[in-house]
Amino acid sequence: MSLDLDEPTPDVPAAKKVRSTKKSVIEWVLVLIVAVLVSFTIRTYVVQTFLIPSPSMKPTLYEGNRILVDKLSVDFGTINIGDIVVFKAPPDVAKICNDPVTDLVKRVIGVPGDVLYTQGNAIYVNGKKLDQKWSVFPTMGPTVIKKMTVPKGQYFMMGDNHANSCDSRAWGTVPRSDMIGKVFLKIWPLSEWHWY
Repeated sequence: MSLDLDEPTPDVPAAKKVRSTKKSVIEWVLVLIVAVLVSFTIRTYVVQTFLIPSPSMKPTLYEGNRILVDKLSVDFGTINIGDIVVFKAPPDVAKICNDPVTDLVKRVIGVPGDVLYTQGNAIYVNGKKLDQKWSVFPTMGPTVIKKMTVPKGQYFMMGDNHANSCDSRAWGTVPRSDMIGKVFLKIWPLSEWHWY
């Protein structure tokens, strides 16, 4: 009896199917690994989401809002008065504000070299009343800014809810090296999407 080599044996399709399944699994694993690496890289160096934990930024941001932060704007751009910035909480925040958070979000009120002070509910920067073009609860509350100069490489941060914000008035200025990124978009709740 002769064996016809051109006829497929019953095992060949099963072997092809196993190889095809293996190849698909390997491809999906590689795609997932690449997706995780890209996601990690973007989150670490480009954009990150943050949850607003307190009412200190009302009426701009409320507790439970989610924001997107552009990290490159701090690494390669400038930080200006009026920018909303996420930064590492100074060590005194836990003690002075009784707040264990590791990251804070506040607005930049003074940049290096600025002379700041408050008079009544007005903030003065370099002798001129600060024109707060953004939404703000202007009542200063009991914590004022005594005349001071923002040190080199440091920033003076305040919440828009002036009377209910534990900020640079309590724990001092923030070094640029502790800045994480600028807020550029409120993404949650969806009905309140807003670009900054």
